[in-house]
Amino acid sequence: MSEAMRAAASLYNNPRYFSESEIRIRRNKIRRQKIYRRQLFLISLVVAMMVFGGVFAASSMLTNAQADDAKFDYKYYKTITVHAEDTMWDIARVSYSGDHYHDMNSYINEICNINGISDKDDLKAGEALIVPYYSTEFK
Repeated sequence: MSEAMRAAASLYNNPRYFSESEIRIRRNKIRRQKIYRRQLFLISLVVAMMVFGGVFAASSMLTNAQADDAKFDYKYYKTITVHAEDTMWDIARVSYSGDHYHDMNSYINEICNINGISDKDDLKAGEALIVPYYSTEFK
């Protein structure tokens, strides 16, 4: 290729003035650039995933961390027998825990729901009731 043709090809970047070997070299260069960009993207993606995984693992370990002296309350149920003159309020007062219920009425409502009682004032002596309670002891 003459100097004039090479100058024209470089000025206008017209591939018809390039020889087959120059075209092949140019295509190989473009192919290598694409491969390089793809590899750079994949490496960036893997690094980003590793950073995200590390942050996720660290945050989950920190949020799940508990003190060695942490105490848990376990919910249990016991059966009691209603005696004469017992009211639902008296029965609930024995096992009521202010930490787990908003007020005594919500606790009484739970007892009524567990036992299928529609009227909390209609208790009969000798009737067995299931009452929930909380304890720190695991049984």
